[in-house]
Amino acid sequence: MAADVLLEVQAVGHVYADDSHGLADCSLAICRGSRNALLGANGSGKTTLLLHLNGLLQPSSGCIRIDGQPLDYSRGGLAALRRRVGLVFQNPDRQLFSANVFEDVSFGPLNLGLDEASVRARVAQALAAVGMAGQAERPVHHLSFGQKKRACIAGVLAMQPELLLLDEPMAGLDPGMQDDLLRVLDDLAARGISIVLATHDVDFAYGWADDIHLLAAGRCTASFAAAQLPLQEAALRAAGQPLPAVVTLHQALVAHGALPAGPVPRGMPQLLALLAMPAAAEDGMNETARASQRSAA
Repeated sequence: MAADVLLEVQAVGHVYADDSHGLADCSLAICRGSRNALLGANGSGKTTLLLHLNGLLQPSSGCIRIDGQPLDYSRGGLAALRRRVGLVFQNPDRQLFSANVFEDVSFGPLNLGLDEASVRARVAQALAAVGMAGQAERPVHHLSFGQKKRACIAGVLAMQPELLLLDEPMAGLDPGMQDDLLRVLDDLAARGISIVLATHDVDFAYGWADDIHLLAAGRCTASFAAAQLPLQEAALRAAGQPLPAVVTLHQALVAHGALPAGPVPRGMPQLLALLAMPAAAEDGMNETARASQRSAA
C-alpha cells in the first residue's frame, strides 16, 4: 500500500437487517492530507460508507484499514479510531445535545479525560477554526442551521482528528452559508486535515476536491483526480451524474472557437477569466481556422 494512503476500503459489503445491501464490493483509498468527494445519487451508499469509515457500522464482508492495519472494533479500538476519524452528520440536530455551544464542543475532550485547561484550550481552538469564537455561551437552540453545522464541526475538531468525514455538508444551507462553510473546509485542508465529504453536487465536487470517488448501487465505480473529471464522462453517466456545468459550457465555447481546448477550468470564475483574455480567445479562433483549412485541404 502506498505510504500516503491513510485509510483504505477493500471490497467492503454491508447487508442491513432487512436484507437490503448498503455496500457491495466497495473499494477506495483516502490519501493523507487530501480533499475527497464521495459523489453519487441518493441511495448510492455514500452515508453507509461514511458510517463504516468511522466504525459506526461494521462490514458484512471485506476489510477497512487505517495506516495499513485492519480496524479494531473492540471498545478501545473504536475509541482510538474516533479520536483520529471524526464524523459530522447531515442533520446537525442529530449531533447537538447540550444546552450551549461550549458544553457541546467540550463533550469529546472531557471524555478523553483531559484537564479543564486543556479542554478549554481545545474548545477555543475549535470554535475559532469554524468562525464561532464569540458563540461559546450561546444556547444551541438559538443557532441558525448554518451555525449548528459549524458547531458540529467544532465538536469534531476538538478531538483533533486526522480525518474529517462530512455527510452532505452543504444541504440546507443558503449560498452565503455555503460560502462560510467552504472557507472553513479550505482552512482545515490547509492545516493538513484529510477531508471526505458526501455530495450529489457534481459542480461542487469538481471545483473543491482533490480526488473524486463515484458511488452507484453501493459500489465505488471509479476513483480519479478531480482535474481528470472532464475525461470521465462515461463513468459519470454510468453513475447517474452529468458533467459539471462549467465543463459543458467550456466544451461549447471550444466548439465555437471562443476558447482553446485546454486547460478546462474548475469553476465559473476561472472560465470568465479565460473569456476576459483576448489572446486566449484569439488563439482559439486561430486554431479553429487552421482546422478548417486542414479539412479543406
